[in-house]
Amino acid sequence: MSVRADAQQLQGDMQGFRRAMHQEPEIGLELPRTQERVLNSLSDLPLDISLGTDCSSVTAVLRGEAGDGPDRPAVLLRADMDALPVQERSGADFTSRIDGAMHACGHDLHTAMLLGSAELLADRRHQLAGDVVFMFQPGEEGYDGASVMVREGVLEASGRKADAAFGMHVFSALEPHGTFATKREVMMSASDGLFVTVLGAGGHGSAPHLAKDPVTAVAEMITALQVMITRQFNMFDPVVLTVGRLEAGTKRNVIPETASFDATVRTFSAAAQEKMMTAVPQLLKGIAAAHGIEVDVDYRTEYPLTITDVDETTRAENVIDELFGEDRHSRWATPLSGSEDFSRVLNEVPGSFIGLGATAPGEDHMSAPFNHSPYATFDDAVLSDGAALYTELALNRLTAK
Repeated sequence: MSVRADAQQLQGDMQGFRRAMHQEPEIGLELPRTQERVLNSLSDLPLDISLGTDCSSVTAVLRGEAGDGPDRPAVLLRADMDALPVQERSGADFTSRIDGAMHACGHDLHTAMLLGSAELLADRRHQLAGDVVFMFQPGEEGYDGASVMVREGVLEASGRKADAAFGMHVFSALEPHGTFATKREVMMSASDGLFVTVLGAGGHGSAPHLAKDPVTAVAEMITALQVMITRQFNMFDPVVLTVGRLEAGTKRNVIPETASFDATVRTFSAAAQEKMMTAVPQLLKGIAAAHGIEVDVDYRTEYPLTITDVDETTRAENVIDELFGEDRHSRWATPLSGSEDFSRVLNEVPGSFIGLGATAPGEDHMSAPFNHSPYATFDDAVLSDGAALYTELALNRLTAK
């Protein structure tokens, strides 16, 4: 049977795993229940398994039987496993049972697809002239779990550094159902965090001249950051800055001592990212000085640009077209402004990252709630196709000629 047909045979098992995992989401680097589920699913397969020390990761290596020697190639396939601190409101009959936690970004689908691929490839290990490393990663959502796993040796898990790496991500909107998306070179933005605290002098709201109001300064800072981007940065090398948290005061007639805000910063080139690291503190300190107050600016670099390898992305594009047809393949002209810690892997190993539309039945992919929404829903009918693609990518890279 074909890989797609065999993957379809596993659809029920993958769906059952995904829905059980969805009901028990875990956040961050420590995912003990999720790790146990993955280990149970892998237990009957001929894999060399190791666990993380500083996180609940699972690394499994499948040894191909069609090649030998120290230079045998290795391919890494990755799935992230963590959830988000979101209260689910999707209405799914398998909704999260954990208050304040939800698989709102589809990582439960990623995990199920990679487990399916592990079974498909284990059945085809006689065709593989090298090894497959299955990377089950916690902590993608802001915890940099990929960096932890790289530090703990996932790239060398087969005995030598992987020759190629592939990851996949489902979308609850953006792309039509069942459509695979690729982008050569810069595919996703870099992500940084901005944390600002303004230190003023509190007082009575009726007499602001006797205080040093941090609220008006913060308001000016937030507006000035947007203006700075339009005046100091090239519109064709965009920068996105969004303030997601703003806090000040306790009562309407009290000028507070402090005010603070946090922002996410997305850039699409190393030059723009580096410039923001200098321009932002300079701007905010200047505004604070003009108001006669102090400001603490904490600018933290987080995830680097997700840059796909041209050759490996071309390989993935060819596999998608041959396996599913060109009508199910979207080649992005511009990057996505989201960020990914799979970028850590792609910084070390040539590879590619592939999107997969999983919009729920009856939803319009142009208007459905997007990833991270408490209302986001993902159609797990795409699991078999995702598992098939993971499998064919490894076979294409490792099959003995």
